[in-house]
Amino acid sequence: MGNIFIGINTEYSRSSDKPFEWAVEHAAEMGYEYIEPMVHFGRELMSEAGYFHTVSLLDDPYRIKDACDAAGLKISAFQSHGPLGRPEVHGEYIKLAIRAAGEIGVPVVNTDEGIKAKWTSEEEDFVLIKYTLREAAAVAERRGVKIGLECHAQYSRTPEGLDRIYHLVDSPAIGINLDTGNAYLAGQDVCAWLERVADRLVHLHAKDISVEHSDAERGKVTGTPVGCACGDGVIDWPRVIDIVRSGCPRDIVFSVECGTPDQAVRSLEYLKSVV
Repeated sequence: MGNIFIGINTEYSRSSDKPFEWAVEHAAEMGYEYIEPMVHFGRELMSEAGYFHTVSLLDDPYRIKDACDAAGLKISAFQSHGPLGRPEVHGEYIKLAIRAAGEIGVPVVNTDEGIKAKWTSEEEDFVLIKYTLREAAAVAERRGVKIGLECHAQYSRTPEGLDRIYHLVDSPAIGINLDTGNAYLAGQDVCAWLERVADRLVHLHAKDISVEHSDAERGKVTGTPVGCACGDGVIDWPRVIDIVRSGCPRDIVFSVECGTPDQAVRSLEYLKSVV
């Protein structure tokens, strides 16, 4: 079965008002082995000014690779979320992310169905999701890149809903990026869901949820940007690790999604102790 490695999503640096390169260097200093950069389409002020961690896909993707190579970090995936049900928003974005990933050797591009358009029906949404995902899969297949479908929005908030999206397109490029925190907040049994998708898992967002956060939002939301430090919350990490070790046919990176550098340090210490 697969091995487990520990990584960090660059969202941990969002509160620090620092650029991508700072997030990479700091992740290496903390002792992480893998990193998950967030990429965006087009240009926006905050990252261009050096106050935000995302990288434009209009930049040379070797900007990402060179920074990670210099810090001794491996890239586990690109975080490139967008509404799969809105091809005009996410169609070219996800295909460009996949091409950039293929160029610099990033194995996974993570996404989800996103917030639906207000004027479409559920039936129409799934036609649109299938269209976007089929085009993306065609680009991913020939580059050896996996598309990690994440539980994050209205249709993927349940195991059945995520499976429905997964089965829209028959492609070896499509897999699952389970987000433990999103699954928990949506009111699901995280470990049962993980067991259900273990053979299709290509990446995992290691997100813990504090007791206070759970009391306030569980069953009311479909996800959250970041969680607390791994080990400080409600997720049963030893059980999660056991399921991945016994049920996943490939190596899996646990990409920590937390809100601050301090939480990132504590997450790494905890996960190392149980992995």
